[in-house]
Amino acid sequence: MILPLPGRPTRVRLYRDAPATPRPLLLWLHGGGFVGGSLDDVDVACAGLARRTGLTVISLDYRLAPEHPFPAALQDTDDTLAWLEEHGEAFGGDGRVVAGGQSSGANLVAAACLMARDRGRPRVARQVLCYPWLDLGADLAGGVSRSLDEWYRSQYLAGQAVTPHAAPLTARDLSGLPPALILGAGLDPLVDDARRYARRQEGDGVAVSYLEYADTLHAFLNFPGVLSAAWSAMQDIADDLTAFLSPG
Repeated sequence: MILPLPGRPTRVRLYRDAPATPRPLLLWLHGGGFVGGSLDDVDVACAGLARRTGLTVISLDYRLAPEHPFPAALQDTDDTLAWLEEHGEAFGGDGRVVAGGQSSGANLVAAACLMARDRGRPRVARQVLCYPWLDLGADLAGGVSRSLDEWYRSQYLAGQAVTPHAAPLTARDLSGLPPALILGAGLDPLVDDARRYARRQEGDGVAVSYLEYADTLHAFLNFPGVLSAAWSAMQDIADDLTAFLSPG
């Protein structure tokens, strides 16, 4: 399916487990270090979330670096949220939108929430950040080489300075953001980003739930065939969103 975003058609994949009746929409963004990844990577996760939540899930095929460096992917995310806000009924939306993502996709969700707050237009009811990469200026530890880390950053930023909209952990103030569910993986080089963002949001008055899966690697949601944590996380996300979106 193609969304008619301003100046560019953008592909999305739609998941709906029940007849089309008004319901909240869940925008989901794959990972891949801003340079890779695809809708296929998160196909099982999106289908699982649609089935477990009853929500309509929209998986976004955002633009990738180096052909499209920052802020192209963030603009795709922001414009898609704006489109869903205005035209969500086309997907059976009831006016409520939640957004989630994995790794770099989680970065884009977090940054889009910051951008919306900074512009005075909150669009997301809840953000779900799975093993997010949020501090592009920090060296990763444990299994990710300094050279690879720098390569991902250089492709995405293309010489631009690190700003809060590129690296949300560098924002001075996180108040006023949507409530968040943050998932960390115990063996993930990025786990400190997840922990720090949860602590900082909570310190700035944002309602945060943090879940960490011990002895689990980065990107585990992409490997449900071999990692039971993927199924556990899908159910945890579904339970969280169901409780959050339930009346009363």
